[in-house]
Amino acid sequence: MRKRSRAVVVSGPGNLEIREFPLPELGVDDGLLEVELAGVCGSDPGIFAGRLSRGPRPYPIILGHEIVGRIVQMGPEAQKRLGVREGDRVVLEYAFPCGQCESCISGRYTLCDRNFTYGSMITCKDPPYLFGGYSDYVYIHPRAMVHRIGEEIPPEVGVLICAVLGNAIRWLRQIGGVSIGHAVVIVGPGQQGLAAVAVAKESGAEPVVVIGLSQDRKRLSMAQSFGADRTVNADVEDPIKVVSELTGGRMADVVMDVSGNPRGAELALSLAGRGATIVLPGIYKGHKAHLDLDRAVFHEITLVGVYSHDFRAVRPAIQMARRARYPFGRMITHRLPLEEARHALKLAAGEVEGETPIKVVLDPKL
Repeated sequence: MRKRSRAVVVSGPGNLEIREFPLPELGVDDGLLEVELAGVCGSDPGIFAGRLSRGPRPYPIILGHEIVGRIVQMGPEAQKRLGVREGDRVVLEYAFPCGQCESCISGRYTLCDRNFTYGSMITCKDPPYLFGGYSDYVYIHPRAMVHRIGEEIPPEVGVLICAVLGNAIRWLRQIGGVSIGHAVVIVGPGQQGLAAVAVAKESGAEPVVVIGLSQDRKRLSMAQSFGADRTVNADVEDPIKVVSELTGGRMADVVMDVSGNPRGAELALSLAGRGATIVLPGIYKGHKAHLDLDRAVFHEITLVGVYSHDFRAVRPAIQMARRARYPFGRMITHRLPLEEARHALKLAAGEVEGETPIKVVLDPKL
């Protein structure tokens, strides 16, 4: 094992560099993970650019909260508590609890007042430094949410378990309430949309409709392999007319907008039927949507904001990944070394002409 770890550090808005950090001294209740793959989340370009989320960014920070790897060292108390051993392949959740604030005490640790989140809101200014996945190694905090996934799940699928598949399960199934016979519409055929298709099908939804644009042709085609009953190119067809015809005028029971565009949220409300639920996990970068709230009132439509995943969603996500019914690994379209993190962020932001990535990952071994 190396004595130092390379890491991609954002020292301030728009400033990116590779630094080396000493590996932390470990005790009985923490550990160290060697990264196999780190996913580039759609929120990472915003962190790099300095856009605010739930508070000011504590620069410098190491990016990366979609993490799969192997435990290379862990204290005996942590191994016993987590049910893992050194050498196990595991995934780390984005958030972990401080254990003291009201959100954590009530079990909603994704909303922790202290913002304990990997790759996002913990500085690398002080030891133990390594709180981001764009690195050779990641520090496993004593309260980190660690899940063993086993050898049968390859890292190309493991990297999607928490912040892609786990998100979809929590947002669509556990909060959105998707169930047998529900008509489900997903606006946006990116990584979150594709995972949501699989979750909707697993939940017994029918029909499952995915809406995209002309630039999303490849993604819409992939949505069919994840179980979409109908895909709609909104540049060519009217999504409202299509959903109305498919549902006999009833419209959708659950709509989820993962387009990242306010117009997607506006469309979602138009597609929702009476008593429907609209799930809004998209980050709209401060842009405002013009919503027909009279429709929400008269049709008793529920609009719910959702954020991240938790252990209740990650556990079934691991089960779905293990059954291998859906081609999750096909989502990875770009695999780059740490040294190309800036290009990876541009890809994830859709800023590279001629490229239509679905999932970009960084591989420290390249």
